[in-house]
Amino acid sequence: MPIINRIAEFQDDMTAWRRHIHQHPETAFEEHQTSDYVALRLHEFGIDVHRGLAGTGVVGSLKGNKGGGPAIGLRADMDALDIEEKNDVDYKSENPGKMHACGHDGHSTMLLGAAKYLAETKNFAGTVHFIFQPAEENEGGGRVMIEEGLFDKFPVDSVYGMHNMPGIPAGEFAIRPGPIMASFDIFEITLTGTGTHAALPQLGRDSIVAGAQLVTALQTIASRTIGPFDAAVVSVTQIHGGDTWNVIPEEVVIRGTTRAFKEETQTHMEAEIRRITDGIAATFGIDAKVHYERRYPPTINHPAETDITVQVASELVGSELVSLDKDPMMGAEDFAFMLNEKPGAYMWIGNGPQAGGCMLHNPHYDFNDEVLPLGASYWAKLVETRLAG
Repeated sequence: MPIINRIAEFQDDMTAWRRHIHQHPETAFEEHQTSDYVALRLHEFGIDVHRGLAGTGVVGSLKGNKGGGPAIGLRADMDALDIEEKNDVDYKSENPGKMHACGHDGHSTMLLGAAKYLAETKNFAGTVHFIFQPAEENEGGGRVMIEEGLFDKFPVDSVYGMHNMPGIPAGEFAIRPGPIMASFDIFEITLTGTGTHAALPQLGRDSIVAGAQLVTALQTIASRTIGPFDAAVVSVTQIHGGDTWNVIPEEVVIRGTTRAFKEETQTHMEAEIRRITDGIAATFGIDAKVHYERRYPPTINHPAETDITVQVASELVGSELVSLDKDPMMGAEDFAFMLNEKPGAYMWIGNGPQAGGCMLHNPHYDFNDEVLPLGASYWAKLVETRLAG
């Protein structure tokens, strides 16, 4: 893969960094050791370090040697997942039930590699802020960093993110202007009927039967109330009710998630979940409560910043290896909060094939160390291009 020669020289160091982070995974807002490790590396490179945003966040700031200019932000996530690792490697997770199953260990390492190179060369005009973010998985660490003053303390003209993607060949990139990742909302519906002996259902109000009807009815939101060209997903992921064979329980709890690329579609799905739930509850004579929570907005790439990333990636690997027509994903990404505040772009870097064809969030997933120098080179070239002076 075409990479910067100096970055290639410390590829072994990057592999060691990545495997250290992989071996010590920490989940949302608990990335204390990871934060310490990242901050130590940045200090070693001679980069100014700020800590404490969102608790465990780290921001390194570096000025170029070509005079003043704009400022940009480069963001990597640091957190792991609550998954028991099933890989048989010597750097396997040492923390039971926690694993870097999404590649954030690789993301942090690629940004560290770029930081090391840029601190040595400083061949740019302006300032780059290296943003190491906690709690991307589910908990919105990016939003918290912004609320605690990320862009007030570290003003930027644009901000950029990158995520590895299994299935895209190593050495390739993919991006698209506009929506690239979906929104992420959650819902919890509590149905409360009247419990009774299972042999005497006529004496109760059955929340189990009502729940079964509700799960089916919720599927009509995407299929019957949203236009076919407006992507939307409503998925029920949990049903909890009852704890023995001969009792119809009083309460059933149904949980799930919705995904969309437009805010108005999010609003529509929430309204439909409430409407359908109220109707089912009335039909079966039970009570219902809906808790609906907006988690992440859609991730929307800005056109001009997308063009810059395409230019940089194309110069590295050739335009034929930079895809512009990959379908957006219904997965979500809290980098969306940063793109809502500043223009920027979110890129996918190929992680190559995975053993058994596993995707992200799989106990057999592992980041491809061969990709590290390419990702670091991309970040470095993006800074030198965007802050050319």
